[in-house]
Amino acid sequence: MLEVTKLRLGFAAGKKMLVAVDGISFAISKGETFALLGESGCGKSATAQGIMRLLPAAGRITGGSIKLEGGELLTLAEADMRQVRGARIAMIFQEPATSLNPVLTVGVQIGEVLDRHCDLRGEPARQRMLELLRQVGIADPERRLDEYPFQFSGGMKQRVMIAIALAGEPDLLIADEPTTALDVTVQAQILDLLAQLQRERGMGMLLITHDLGVVAKMAHRIGVMYAGELVEVADREEFFTRPQHPYTQALFAALPEVSRRGMALTTIPGQVPSLAAMPAGCRFADRCAHVMPVCRESAPDWRSVAASHALRCYWSGGATATADNTPRIGLGHLIPEMAPFLDVVDLKVHFPIRRGILQRTVGQVLAVDGVSLAISAGRTLALVGESGCGKTTVGKALLQLVNTTSGSVRLGGSELVGMQGKRLRAARRHMQMVFQDPFASLNPRLRVGEIIAEGMSALGLESDGATRGRAVAALLKQVGLPDEAAGRYPHEFSGGQRQRIAIARALAVQPELLICDEPTSALDVSVQAQILNLLKKLQEELGVAYLFITHNFAVVEYLANDVAVMYLGRIVERGSAQEVLRSPKHPYTQALLSAVPVPRLDAPSAAIRLPGETPSPANPPAGCHFHPRCPQAMDVCRQRYPESTGVSATHTVNCYLVG
Repeated sequence: MLEVTKLRLGFAAGKKMLVAVDGISFAISKGETFALLGESGCGKSATAQGIMRLLPAAGRITGGSIKLEGGELLTLAEADMRQVRGARIAMIFQEPATSLNPVLTVGVQIGEVLDRHCDLRGEPARQRMLELLRQVGIADPERRLDEYPFQFSGGMKQRVMIAIALAGEPDLLIADEPTTALDVTVQAQILDLLAQLQRERGMGMLLITHDLGVVAKMAHRIGVMYAGELVEVADREEFFTRPQHPYTQALFAALPEVSRRGMALTTIPGQVPSLAAMPAGCRFADRCAHVMPVCRESAPDWRSVAASHALRCYWSGGATATADNTPRIGLGHLIPEMAPFLDVVDLKVHFPIRRGILQRTVGQVLAVDGVSLAISAGRTLALVGESGCGKTTVGKALLQLVNTTSGSVRLGGSELVGMQGKRLRAARRHMQMVFQDPFASLNPRLRVGEIIAEGMSALGLESDGATRGRAVAALLKQVGLPDEAAGRYPHEFSGGQRQRIAIARALAVQPELLICDEPTSALDVSVQAQILNLLKKLQEELGVAYLFITHNFAVVEYLANDVAVMYLGRIVERGSAQEVLRSPKHPYTQALLSAVPVPRLDAPSAAIRLPGETPSPANPPAGCHFHPRCPQAMDVCRQRYPESTGVSATHTVNCYLVG
């Protein structure tokens, strides 16, 4: 269906052309999923944009051919290409926050596709929009259709993007990190939905991802990309049983797993070479553990190791990259019985729903509805749950970035609720937040050095410019970025690099508590390993406490001391990581854990599918909020909310099935 041959594309920088994709070739058949894997900055998204002919202004396709069912796309006029985009090839973009139009409602944006490619308007179009929103698991679609993107959580925005891409019923879907911002249950739903649509329509799929679990579940063939070149191509079976290229092996070794808990994760030294300084021979040579003199002299040619498995590498040994098994035990294991540094009791955040010309309050969105948490110095509490359940609102309420309705937040003995002005500003020095979307949270007008130094000058930490400059350089080094990054702007970095800048900015004021909102969701596994090692190292050295908001259970298993599971504004289960992840008691926790994609071929495929959708926090069900979706619901569950039941000294569950 799609045939890409020797595609070369680059970006004009002054009089130079920087080559981002250097002669890659692959083909995708009807009904087949081809996954492109690799670190951010390798050229995966540029390849996708090249196929769609959506390169930015400086982008140029300098050679090669892209054929869709035999028709050459590169010679089509722009007007004809517009008929192809959306109807024959659709794309799910990586950053939903920046690819949705902020001034148009979600309904208008889906309606544009239906109007242009399906000739649907008026009521039939509205019914199709509602059906699409239901398909991607958005609750209360009648209300949501008339809302704007800012009213949706990160995961919800991603679902809207998927609905827009599927609206034109394309033959080929290019999915650029389609499940990055999604929690595991929705990810399982979306992947099942994509697989089902693929079966029904014979849709081809180019899946760009860094999640090896998603690759194991979805891909038929996998191509590993590094520095603008494909370095290994194999079918699924071969790829997971016998990865051959040192880069592929290093990616597998960097995965966080419970077996690696307490150890430093294997990282790949250095960074992907910049477009302006591509090495002569093998592009991976400078970071490779098996480098030989010939690697630096000339680029290796393709060689086959099996019928469906080829790679570009001179090294022919099969041993995998060795992991650094140095035990790394955070302070949390040594000092579990300390008084909590952060103590949250019955925190509530309700947002008013306003209607009419006078904007009268007609209801409340119960975003956070009675959450209690405690974190000691040097420990990590993971807050997990589906998007829209209120995790991010909890993080913002702790920092007093949103107004709390009631409850208490005590930080080191000081009450933060109601604190204002200079006192609140001083308190914020002790806790910082790493936001979910690094692009939206970094000021595009400031250079990276200014972004990192801003917190120091605002809180009066480093008054001397030279000292601040040295501190910025040290922070950049700490998060694995080169010194010259300080003089560049956020748009010049990849998603993973932006996330490191956000972490450096949060660490600049030396906080004692770091609230990390999905800090590794936009990162590929090698960078994720670096960030997790960094967070663990900082915890050992500085005793920083973490509230880790995430939906990545591999990260939770590796990093967290304690876990709290949240559903619709309330915590339904909490305990030590071992207790919650090994013997979950709440049906919701069990469903979440069963939906986690595992990067192995022998992974159990039977995830617990929850019926229906997450109810709207504006209208939560009576009794236990989870009962409409619970496979084991009883009459008492519909009548009143369950009290907290102790399973052990540290493990509590809000469920009538326990005890």
